[in-house]
Amino acid sequence: MTKNKRLLRRKAVRILSNLYAVLIYSIFYIPVAVMILFSFNDAKRNYYWQGFTTEWYGKLFSFANTDLWDALLYSLIIAVLATLISVTIGVLGGIGLKKFEFRTKRFINMMIYVPIIVPEIVLAVAMLIIFMTVGIRLGMGTILIGHCTFCIPYAVVTIKEGRITGDSETLQEASMDLGANRFQTFWRVTVPSIMPGILSSAFLAFTLSIDDVVMSNMLAGPSQSTLPVLILSLNRTGITPDVNALTTVMVALMVAGMLALNGVQRYLKKRENRLAAEAEAKRSSAHAA
Repeated sequence: MTKNKRLLRRKAVRILSNLYAVLIYSIFYIPVAVMILFSFNDAKRNYYWQGFTTEWYGKLFSFANTDLWDALLYSLIIAVLATLISVTIGVLGGIGLKKFEFRTKRFINMMIYVPIIVPEIVLAVAMLIIFMTVGIRLGMGTILIGHCTFCIPYAVVTIKEGRITGDSETLQEASMDLGANRFQTFWRVTVPSIMPGILSSAFLAFTLSIDDVVMSNMLAGPSQSTLPVLILSLNRTGITPDVNALTTVMVALMVAGMLALNGVQRYLKKRENRLAAEAEAKRSSAHAA
């Protein structure tokens, strides 16, 4: 009897867990599904469903809405630059904070989380005050600096906490024993061994940058704005379905990028394990000789 009650309790918990998961994923993805659906809406304003059409995709790729494409290009340039800067600093910072010991290491480890914890509006206002005080003109440069302030901590934490392990140090020692210098070891051993972390941090930084509204809105110049800021301004008059079409294409590209990232990470993991086995075998042979 007790066993049957235990089985029923487990079954009930499993059902409730599945329902909870369905509820959470529905909250996440139903708005995305509605956005994709309304990109095929046969109406000039997305207030109600009027009929199915692919007209807006044709209008989108006819480049008639130049403001939309200019904002997208502007956002992509900033996101790519912010990603490159953040990942470069993230790799160097993550390796330094993980491998080396120095007096202010604990303080830096704590302070790296401040831009992640502090509300973005606070960072945006602080950056705006600094730029206005110094006399720097608002534009792409100020937006880029602002995006780097919150992308770099994510890159450092992702690489430092997730991908630098004892196996990486073993590979580096084996490389040095086999005659490689520090640069060769870094470029040919360290970077490939943490490549999954580099790709994850790059994907995260790019997504955070291209999706940002608060920092971009506060630090944008008068002549140009990013895509999220443009869409926010269009929300006051009504978003047209060609904007939905563009965001649908972006979602499709993001999903494809995530699938490709997972494939690359699996390949790199297999490659890392194979190289570790080969390095250990060579090291054993060298010591035996």
